[in-house]
Amino acid sequence: MIKLGVNVDHVATIRQARNIDSPNPVEAAFIAEKAGAHGITVHLREDKRHIQPHDVRAIKEHLSIPLNLEMALSDEVIELALDVIPHSATIVPEKREELTTEGGLDVIKNKDKIKSLITTFSEKGIITSLFIDPDPLQIEASKEVEAPFIELHTGDFCNAYYTPDRNIELEKLHQAANLATKLEIKVNAGHGLNYQNVQDILTLEGLIELNIGHSIVSRALMVGMDIAIRDMLDLLN
Repeated sequence: MIKLGVNVDHVATIRQARNIDSPNPVEAAFIAEKAGAHGITVHLREDKRHIQPHDVRAIKEHLSIPLNLEMALSDEVIELALDVIPHSATIVPEKREELTTEGGLDVIKNKDKIKSLITTFSEKGIITSLFIDPDPLQIEASKEVEAPFIELHTGDFCNAYYTPDRNIELEKLHQAANLATKLEIKVNAGHGLNYQNVQDILTLEGLIELNIGHSIVSRALMVGMDIAIRDMLDLLN
């Protein structure tokens, strides 16, 4: 069974639009847990545009399903992660001007820092995953820094879903998952996945978990969070 990690960032996006207390991403995380989600993902960005440090602490403290903290290689966020001790941390690239994460992490360029952080997190019991493009060189670099997990960036596939390039992008993901599995790296995937395109991704070799947020929160506005999550779980199963 493919696990579902529900990203509640955009519940916080709506909250921060008014800088008030609702809607509460922690409450959304509770609903996700009751609906059968296998984990909760939050991205604590350096500019605090949606998820806040207190959200991370509250989700870790009050939920029984695993918390995955998406984070840049930021000293401030690393310090918080070492204090909160999420189940896992996914290292992502981050730019202030981007609307959302635009591509995968450059592991090759940041090898030393990433390897050191993986060691530090491992000593604290935090599992590290690297959010990367389906690029063989980045996968090989992930092996070199001893990353136990990668999360394949599915954004290019999702953007190409209704174009002739759809199968090309899907094949890149298949080849990347195959290589990672061969190198004994565990495989997650995410970014841009929705109720129309997700089933193509379920065929990736060794796939363990999908992290999905925006499409679930968008559907939840129409049908409610519980139904939106259960509908996605039905597709995964």
